[in-house]
Amino acid sequence: MAVGVPENDVFAAADAVLARGERPTVERVRLELGRGSPARVGALLDQWWEQLAGRLRGETRLPGLPAEMAQAFVAIWQQATTVAQGVAEQALAGQRQVLSEEREALAELEARAHQEVAQARQQTAEAVAARQGVEVRLTDLDQLLTQRQAQIDDLRNQRNELKAQRDEARTQLTEVGHLLHESREQAEQARSEQQRYTRDAEDRAYREIDRAREESKGLNVQLKDANGQLQTMQHSLTAVRKELAEARDQQSTAQVQIVALSEQLAQASLAVEQGGEQRQILQERLLRMEEVLAETQRSAVAHQVRAETLDVQLMQLRNTLQPKRRQRT
Repeated sequence: MAVGVPENDVFAAADAVLARGERPTVERVRLELGRGSPARVGALLDQWWEQLAGRLRGETRLPGLPAEMAQAFVAIWQQATTVAQGVAEQALAGQRQVLSEEREALAELEARAHQEVAQARQQTAEAVAARQGVEVRLTDLDQLLTQRQAQIDDLRNQRNELKAQRDEARTQLTEVGHLLHESREQAEQARSEQQRYTRDAEDRAYREIDRAREESKGLNVQLKDANGQLQTMQHSLTAVRKELAEARDQQSTAQVQIVALSEQLAQASLAVEQGGEQRQILQERLLRMEEVLAETQRSAVAHQVRAETLDVQLMQLRNTLQPKRRQRT
């Protein structure tokens, strides 16, 4: 509110309120003025009421009127003045009571204002300290925000990388799922084939076992026959070797005889002249001995070939019997 309202403005406002037939009060005067503090307006209003009686006494002089009329008018005026003074005193007492109350309220307001100012100053100091703390906190928060922003950017990059890795892992997982499905199908197919192969192998094994048993029986028979043939061939080989030895002995004897006959032929040649018949006989004997020697040589060669053939057959028979014996085992 404005302080220091001029005295004349307050008096003029009080006169205007009184002219309207209303009792001038602090609120009405302030409303008429549109400004002014209650204390200032109340103090000036008290002065206005004090001056009002003098102003009214000064108005008792009425020149230019007849004496009787002037006296009557003065009596009426005095009576009105008395009434107005009573009313004014009554209003002044009320105004003073209101002013006292307003002063007390103003004192309370001032005390409260001083207290609020002190509190405001304290709150201002606290606010300044809090502001400084907040500024420091804001600086720390700015740094922390910068760090958090860097961490957020880093986490976003990591998130993007992890997202890419997740997508790649999902793709790989899908591929692995397809491969696993294909592997399972292949494994199932391989298992079926393995089972079928196992059944076939078992069937073949059983057939082979049966066939081996039959072959074993046949091999036993063949082995007996082969053993018999082997023994026969061994006996034949022994006989052939014996015949070969005998042929070799005969060949040696024939060669000795040929040498002897040759010597005899040589001696006979010397004695050609002594006897033609003896020479003829010796020559015939020599031819017979050569034929015998040739036959003996042929027989020896035949026996040798037969012995070699028997050796080859014996070797083949042994080679044939050896795996059969292993199969039998």
